[in-house]
Amino acid sequence: MFSGGEYDEVARWLRNFVASHAKRENLRVEPEVDTEGPREGQSYGVRLRLGAALSPALELAFADVARDRGSLAWCAELAGRVRALARELTGAGSSPLRTA
Repeated sequence: MFSGGEYDEVARWLRNFVASHAKRENLRVEPEVDTEGPREGQSYGVRLRLGAALSPALELAFADVARDRGSLAWCAELAGRVRALARELTGAGSSPLRTA
């Protein structure tokens, strides 16, 4: 599948992956993947934003994401974490904002 890659390429993949899974819970949720400063080339900080609300950060090492993004089990686990953050951010009592 997609194992390996340069830091920026993996960041792009991660941003798309997170957006895809977060938006399954709420179309208005937007991903934020921090790659700046001391993280650059080393790790990613992943958060979700819904309006002014911001989720807690997921800390992901670059080496782990690059190595494991080709693993269906790892991707399923990360998708579950992202979707849980999106549900938490949306609020337990709110229904997902989806198209028909």
